[in-house]
Amino acid sequence: MRVMMTLAGLFFLTFIGVSQRDFTTVEIKETLVKDNYYMLEGSGGNILIYIGFAEVLMIDSQFAPLSDKIKLKIDQLSGGKPITYLINTHHHGDHTGGNGNFSEDAMIIAHKNVKKRLSTDQHSKAFNKTTKAKDPSFWPRLIYAFQMELTFENNEVELVHLPHAHTDGDTGVLFKKDNVLHLGDTFFKDRFPYIDLGSGGTIDGLINGLAIASLYIDNETKIIPGHGKLATKEDLDNYLVMLKTLKRRVVKASANGKSLEEIKASGIDKGYEEWGTGFINADKFIDTIWTDLNREEGN
Repeated sequence: MRVMMTLAGLFFLTFIGVSQRDFTTVEIKETLVKDNYYMLEGSGGNILIYIGFAEVLMIDSQFAPLSDKIKLKIDQLSGGKPITYLINTHHHGDHTGGNGNFSEDAMIIAHKNVKKRLSTDQHSKAFNKTTKAKDPSFWPRLIYAFQMELTFENNEVELVHLPHAHTDGDTGVLFKKDNVLHLGDTFFKDRFPYIDLGSGGTIDGLINGLAIASLYIDNETKIIPGHGKLATKEDLDNYLVMLKTLKRRVVKASANGKSLEEIKASGIDKGYEEWGTGFINADKFIDTIWTDLNREEGN
């Protein structure tokens, strides 16, 4: 299988063990999104920072061993302004692993299910691994259930829960005035997604959640995916078409009596072959859709 390192490394570290990776070689790279907004890439989920007049708002924290590098990069970009808010898009370790290193100064904010999952042991059937509950310093202190609006200096920041999408605790974060949106792992640019079925993720929830998110944006919106390069509404629309197309093909093939292995071997990813070059190849994504749909049917 061809592997795109940014995605393969991300999930290997999340579920197999952070301690096995040498983070000293990781460089934190910034991409200017627009004035005062930067996307940071390192190892793990994309970070977004918004630099205000006197403070910084941060979305996601990657892995704990990278916190000093991330802080240094933010200091360089912001002129040393304090990080006062940290929003988590969901609970996975490549997005929350650094929480404890930022929580002394930053208020951590997330959906209520993120706190639930960070504060209890989590077992992944897909990777046959149990992740122990995190120390309270990792947990969000401000939680919401459906939707929340945060006023950060003169900017309205809207947090919207995307139910049962990538997980059961996904948050889309929209900066209304400046038209910037962070979608966390509900959106992998030009790649098949990882849907964490064991953490409440579903294919229908992912499709429905992103369809809702698309109502909040336009062709000028800057979109930060959980993984991949800075994106546009066109990229998100293409991603939604892919999700709907692959689901429809799996449903049709199943209705025609094909087994899972026959579906995988049928070239069902036609037109999307390049989307399977990341951590989730076509076989894994088809398996996820099939498993999810059969689980919903009670099989």
